[in-house]
Amino acid sequence: MPRIKVIPYQQAEGTLKVIYDDLLKKRGKLANVHTIQSLRPQSIVKHMELYMEIMFSKSELSRAEREMMAVVVSVANGCKYCRLHHAEALNHYWKNEQRLSLLINDFRSAGLDDKKIALCTFAHELTRHPEKFSDDALINIMKEAGLSDSAILDATLVVSYFNFVNRIVMALDVESSEEEVKGYDF
Repeated sequence: MPRIKVIPYQQAEGTLKVIYDDLLKKRGKLANVHTIQSLRPQSIVKHMELYMEIMFSKSELSRAEREMMAVVVSVANGCKYCRLHHAEALNHYWKNEQRLSLLINDFRSAGLDDKKIALCTFAHELTRHPEKFSDDALINIMKEAGLSDSAILDATLVVSYFNFVNRIVMALDVESSEEEVKGYDF
């Protein structure tokens, strides 16, 4: 049960109703991470713009790599909601439940190539130990794995975004159900 008031679709009016209808049209359903922001409708719009830019815009990082990093961040933070949602999205690309399970339990055991290990290590370390970035060592690992400065920026945006969203979800007790997780358009 959320810790703050949420305006459900059936009670939405005005701008909020328009935003909800737009989300339903584009995504096929409303996510609880959006409805938790119902008291600030424009924050939903800005949130979705940021999400679409970071996760769907042109990048050297594939959609699967970005979803993989989202899962690693969410696991590191203990955010079940985002882990469930983005594991589902990642498996849309991977189509491998066993590999996904390995990623969730210990990404180092998931049979990933050097680039993906570097991305996961980066995601985990920036989430759990941001103070380690006071020198170039972790960035150099990314460069040694063949990632350009642009890809490193994109990876940093993914990690930062999911730390932001994990904190919204966890602070306000946003819950997920299997019904909510399934059926989004990727």
